[in-house]
Amino acid sequence: MKDQQLAAFGLRLRELRLERGLSQEELGSLAELDRTYISGIERGTRNVGLINVFRIASALDVHPSELFATTKAR
Repeated sequence: MKDQQLAAFGLRLRELRLERGLSQEELGSLAELDRTYISGIERGTRNVGLINVFRIASALDVHPSELFATTKAR
């Protein structure tokens, strides 16, 4: 279950990042996080801490709850 939750969070992050036309590097810079950390989140291999959820949400200009929303249908 944990792996599915991390993967879903990562997919949602990637979706929001791409909607804004940001690279992982650019998002990392805006959130004051390393690009490899962003990459790990998107791949579902990193368990994100609460402070970093808020950093990422702020960088994407969304409410933190948006990062936990279900990804849009493709």
